Amino acid sequence: MAYADQEMNGSRIVSLVIVALIHVAVGYALISGLAISAAKEVIQRVTTVDIEEPEPEPTEEPPPPPEQEVAPPPPVAPPPPINIAPAPPPIRVQPNIPPPAPPALIVPPPAPPAPPAPPPPPSLARPVQRDNYNRWASRIVNEGYPQRAIRREIQGSVGVSVVVDTNGRVSSCTVTSSSGEDVLDDGACRAMERYARYEPALNDAGNPIAGRDSLTIVYRLN
Repeated sequence: MAYADQEMNGSRIVSLVIVALIHVAVGYALISGLAISAAKEVIQRVTTVDIEEPEPEPTEEPPPPPEQEVAPPPPVAPPPPINIAPAPPPIRVQPNIPPPAPPALIVPPPAPPAPPAPPPPPSLARPVQRDNYNRWASRIVNEGYPQRAIRREIQGSVGVSVVVDTNGRVSSCTVTSSSGEDVLDDGACRAMERYARYEPALNDAGNPIAGRDSLTIVYRLN
C-alpha cells in the first residue's frame, strides 16, 4: 500500500506541474498579446488527466486485549532509617616532642648567720647555807641533849634530813639514820627545829626558795 500511495502522489505532482506550466504559458500569451484563438487551441489540446485515488482498504482493528485483573500491589514497608554515623574526627598524631630541659637550679646564697644571743645573766641560784653552824650545833648537842637520855646514860648518833623554809628556819625534820633509841631520835629533830639557822636557798633570779639539808647529830656524855 505504501508503494501505491507513492505512485499516486507522483502522478498528482506531475499533473500539478503541467497545469502550472499551462497557467504560466497562458499568462505569458496574454501578456505578450497573442490572439485569444491561439490560446484556446492550446488549451483544447491539453488533455486533462483526472487521476482517481483508490480508496484505502479498511483495516480491521485488532480486538482489545481482555482486561486482566490486576492484583493490588503488596504493601511495601518503608525502608528502615539508615543511621549514618558521623565520621570520627581525624586523629592527629603529634611527633615525639622531647621533654623540656629542667630549669637551672639556682641555689640562693646562705643567709647570714644570726647574731649570737646575748649571754644569759649569771645564775644566782644556791642551796641552803648553814648560818653560824658551830654555835647552833653546840647548842643542839649540849642544850638539846634529852635529860631522860642523860639520866639513863644513853648515847648515840642520829642522822636527820630537814626542810628549810624561805626564812632560813627548819620547817620539818625526818630521821634518816636512827640511833636505836627513840629518846635520842625525837630529841635530835626537836633540837634542829629549835636551834638550827640557815640562809635560805635562792633560785636563778636570787629569790629565796625552800631547800633541804642533811646532817648527823652525835650525842656523847662527858
